[in-house]
Amino acid sequence: MPALERNGHLKLEEEIRHKILSMSAATIDRLLQMPRRTMRTKKKPRVVPEPRRRIKMRTFADWNEPLPGSMEMDLVAHCGGVNRGSYVHSLVLTDIASGWTEAAPIVVREGTLVVETLERIRMGLPFALRALDVDNGSEFVNNRLIEYCLGHGIELTRSRPYRKNDQAWIEQKNGAVVRKLLGYRRFEGLAAARAITRLYGASRLFVNFFQPSFKLAAKQRDGAKVANAIIHRRRPASVSGRRRVSRWPPRASCARLPPTSIRLKLLEEMRAVQAYLAAADGETPPPATSEPPNLAAFVSSLSSAWHAGEIRPTFSVEAKPR
Repeated sequence: MPALERNGHLKLEEEIRHKILSMSAATIDRLLQMPRRTMRTKKKPRVVPEPRRRIKMRTFADWNEPLPGSMEMDLVAHCGGVNRGSYVHSLVLTDIASGWTEAAPIVVREGTLVVETLERIRMGLPFALRALDVDNGSEFVNNRLIEYCLGHGIELTRSRPYRKNDQAWIEQKNGAVVRKLLGYRRFEGLAAARAITRLYGASRLFVNFFQPSFKLAAKQRDGAKVANAIIHRRRPASVSGRRRVSRWPPRASCARLPPTSIRLKLLEEMRAVQAYLAAADGETPPPATSEPPNLAAFVSSLSSAWHAGEIRPTFSVEAKPR
């Protein structure tokens, strides 16, 4: 107050000045309580964007044993830990009932590309896409995806904000499939996207036809401990095929199970593309899509590959000098 008086900003009578200087801080707060309350501005009501209002929410407990065709969808960023610039994303879908998993790269995170990629994936599914659950990202919660789902009879729902457990199935597949294949490297450009498309083309058959999917069927609790847990181990293709025959007409694609003999060819193809991605400079074209060159050598190396530890080239990142 002396500084305000000295500069001519405040002029008080001596009696009032004496009372103000003798007040305690608590008395000042008590006397100013009502003026502050009347001057307090009201917060504006939170406005929910229109596309978000059109999509109802679904929690992890709302599936209730769905038919094959009820899927969760998510994007996996291949930014290498640096969220700057343009980089490749993986659009991943997994079926709740069977565990059937599909993935495809998109060069940028954009709603139109998401819808176009979803359409390509939908046409290759062995079952009809009935329901789709997404998170609250703007690439999913938009009018393009809403109109697409309405036009194809797909029930579109979204998870609760900041509740990853609402999409527990797709989060598990993001780590068990996408991160196991590509690791945490940064991928940019069309050349990397084309190579990742090849990788997902081989891994799609390998994962869905030859890799069992674990699913918790029941569990019993004794206090805080799980006393008993029963897990079904089935290949996604066998589950979707068994339920497809009895519940709806089969789709023409994926009607025949690939022969078991090609699983080593698929694995060799995946390792070849991973090696290219680990060493790619973004300009060199990926290797040709012909028959694997050294399948016999690859098969013979499997018996001793475990000695080297992790053999996926995309998963082991070399340390850079500081």
